[in-house]
Amino acid sequence: MAASKDFRRASFDGNRVKLSGKFVGRSTYWKLYTIENTMRVVIHSVLLAQQGPHYCDTAISPTIQRNVRRYKRAYAGRPLHATPGRHDIYYVGLSDLNEIARINRHLILPVIADIDQWIARIEKVRLPRNIVAHMNWLRAVDRRRVDAVLRDMLNLSDRLSTSIVMLIP
Repeated sequence: MAASKDFRRASFDGNRVKLSGKFVGRSTYWKLYTIENTMRVVIHSVLLAQQGPHYCDTAISPTIQRNVRRYKRAYAGRPLHATPGRHDIYYVGLSDLNEIARINRHLILPVIADIDQWIARIEKVRLPRNIVAHMNWLRAVDRRRVDAVLRDMLNLSDRLSTSIVMLIP
């Protein structure tokens, strides 16, 4: 894929903005999407197996639960718009997913022995994720970090699927 130039580094041209957006989407956004949603499925699958279908009531902090309720109300108030998903886990972002993993470390540890390293890996892509989510460009070092976490996350989900049922919430 031919590299595109960051539109912010040249005189304004609407076509440059469009090409920049296409490049960021094709080169980086999909990777972060895969990391975040795979993390969502992993956490959901492990906590569902450990605590049952109402795990959100006990495994998610009151602060995150309040935010989920607030987001759900906001979407309910705009019924013509799409929603993030049916399950509460879709109303939390990457930093909240990481916090849920940290709080429930004791439940996840039997399934993911290196959960502490995973929490650290996810933390390394949290800020780059926010940069891309706000439609900006990453530095090469951040792109390489995202690539490494993506590769490791896909390996983790493959490994887990041999020992637990991976369920999409």
